Amino acid sequence: MNANELLKQYAAGETNFSGASLSGINLWGADLIGVSLNQADLHGASLIFAYLNRAKLYKANLSSTKLCGTNLIQADLRSTNLHNADLQGASLQGADLRGANLTLANLLDADLRDADLRDADLSGANLSGACLRGANLREEKRIYSSNLRGANLHKADLRGANLTGADLAKVDLSGANLAEANLRNADLSGANLAEANLMNALLTEVNFQEANLRGANLKNATLERTVMVGAELTRVNLSGALMPDTKLSKAQLGWANLSNARLNRADLSRANLRYANLTDVDLVDAYLARADLGGANLTNANLVRAELSSTNLTGANLRRATMPDGKIND
Repeated sequence: MNANELLKQYAAGETNFSGASLSGINLWGADLIGVSLNQADLHGASLIFAYLNRAKLYKANLSSTKLCGTNLIQADLRSTNLHNADLQGASLQGADLRGANLTLANLLDADLRDADLRDADLSGANLSGACLRGANLREEKRIYSSNLRGANLHKADLRGANLTGADLAKVDLSGANLAEANLRNADLSGANLAEANLMNALLTEVNFQEANLRGANLKNATLERTVMVGAELTRVNLSGALMPDTKLSKAQLGWANLSNARLNRADLSRANLRYANLTDVDLVDAYLARADLGGANLTNANLVRAELSSTNLTGANLRRATMPDGKIND
């Protein structure tokens, strides 16, 4: 079937083209709202600026298809093959992409607001500048391979996104907006989150080992039992963060803002906290052995039962701080 035949039948009221062989077809700018193309072969087709709102593309083959600027709002793309597809600037609001293959897909500046991406494979995809506000990227089954490994999410908008349990190891999230996102149990080891916005994000039990969070905003974030061993946190904003039982050994926290943060029972051994703002911080039962707190501001800090053996406090401001023995420093 060629483009003219398909469009002629569609204009006559036919909407079901399931299983059709349409490889390489050119449907540039075509109006195919609500069309059914389930399991159709559209490999290498051109659907640039086409209107496919609410289209049914379940298990369709759209690999290497040109979909730049295509309107796929609320489309059914479950288990669809979009490998290497060009979706730059495409509209995918509310689309169902569960189990879709988006490996190496170009989603630059794509609109994925409220899209369902559970178990979708986005490894190697380019999501730079994409809007994923409210999208669901929760990993449902651990048997699935790395669904976001190697993806580029530079400056992506992920506000309020559900990324529970997602594998984001070594992913580029620099400058991304993750405010109020749910990243519980996610793997962000080695990820680049420099200058990212994680304000009010849920980060319980996240693995940030050796991640780059330089200059990131984690104000009022929840980081209970989070692993941040060896993480780069220079100049990070963690003011008001909830961080009990976090593992921060060998982390770089120079010039970081930890004012009013709760770090009770946290492991900060060998951490670099030089010139950090630790005013009104809760460090009850914290482990600070061999940590470097040179020049840090610990005004009003609570250090009750904290371990300070071999800790460098040279030039630190401990005014009105409650020391490990319970005495308040003058």
